[in-house]
Amino acid sequence: MIDHSGISVSDFEVSKVFYEKALAPLGASLLFMVPVEQTNGEKVGGFGIETPCFWLNDGGAQTPPVHFAFKAKNREAVRAFYKAAIDAGGRDNGEPGLRVHYHENYYGAFVLDPDGNNIEAVCHLPE
Repeated sequence: MIDHSGISVSDFEVSKVFYEKALAPLGASLLFMVPVEQTNGEKVGGFGIETPCFWLNDGGAQTPPVHFAFKAKNREAVRAFYKAAIDAGGRDNGEPGLRVHYHENYYGAFVLDPDGNNIEAVCHLPE
């Protein structure tokens, strides 16, 4: 249903590095930087697997912080996302595990990004 979405961040370079590391275990990377001539000087970059679908711009931190859940192909990818995000400076907001109150196979991990946004990797497949 959603084609793409994004957030503004307080420090584009810090967030770019964080998301490059956190999203890598999910197969995503920074795919495109919009030329600053087209953005009134703001840095804007798109992350994705085949096409950019999650965008960052340097317009200041989201207020209030937001939540994004990124799809993981399996539970191991959820665990790898969590470790990579924590290693990249994210703060724990829920270690990898089952969240059966959502769905019987809901396996997710939650991390706060540099601006306090709640980012998640989730897999809905059984082990």
